[in-house]
Amino acid sequence: MEYVFAPLIPSLSVAGSPLRFPLRRVWCIGRNYADHVKEMGHAALPEAPVIFAKPADAVVADGGTIVFPCATGDLHHEVELVVAIGRDGFRIAPEAALEHVFGYAVGIDLTRRDLQAAAKAKANPWEVGKSFDRSAPVGTIRPVADCGHPARGTISLRVNGGLRQNGDLAQMIWPVPALIAQLSQLFELHAGDLIFTGTPAGVAAVRPGDSLDAAIEGVGSLQLKFAAA
Repeated sequence: MEYVFAPLIPSLSVAGSPLRFPLRRVWCIGRNYADHVKEMGHAALPEAPVIFAKPADAVVADGGTIVFPCATGDLHHEVELVVAIGRDGFRIAPEAALEHVFGYAVGIDLTRRDLQAAAKAKANPWEVGKSFDRSAPVGTIRPVADCGHPARGTISLRVNGGLRQNGDLAQMIWPVPALIAQLSQLFELHAGDLIFTGTPAGVAAVRPGDSLDAAIEGVGSLQLKFAAA
C-alpha cells in the first residue's frame, strides 16, 4: 500500500525489549484522587470517572527537551500512572480487566490551566487546555511480567529538584480495574491504547527552563525539560 506521505506511528519504548509499543488512543481520567479534587475547588467527589482524551502524537518520550507550549500563562504538571493496554476488549468485567494490561509507565498530563478554566466557565470542552501538542510525556513502559499490577506505592514529581507532588497509588478513587471496566462500557479498548489514571494533589505551574522528574515506586521514572518558547 502506498500513501501520499509517510504515516506517523507514535510509539514508546518497552523495558527489556527492542520492540516498540505502537500507540492508538490516549484516554485520560480527571479527579481520581480526593486531595486533588479538593485542591481544584470541588466540594464533592465525582460520581463517575471524568474522561477526556489526547491525541497519540501528543506523547513525548522520556528524557526529551520540549518547546514550552504556546497560548498559556499557567502551565501545570500532573504526574500519573499510565496503563498500556495490550489486548482488545469491550464491556470488560472488573474482575477480568487486568488481563487486558500490557504494562505500566509514568506519565505527566500537562495542562494549560488558564485555557481549561476559561473553557469550564463557558461549559465548553477541555481540548484547548488538555489536548495540545506535546501535552502527554510518558516514560518507558514496564511490562506486567516485570512489575505486576501496582495498586500502591509512592507517586511523586519534582521541579528543579524540589518536591511538588507526593502521593500513593492506593489513594485512587477508582483503581485501575474499575477504570478499565468503566471506560470499556463507553468505548472499545484496543491494544495500543494508553490510560492516564489521574493525579494526586500538588499540581502547580512550570516555566520555560524548568526540569521535571517524575517517579512511581515499582514502575519507573520520567524526566523532561522545557526549552524557551
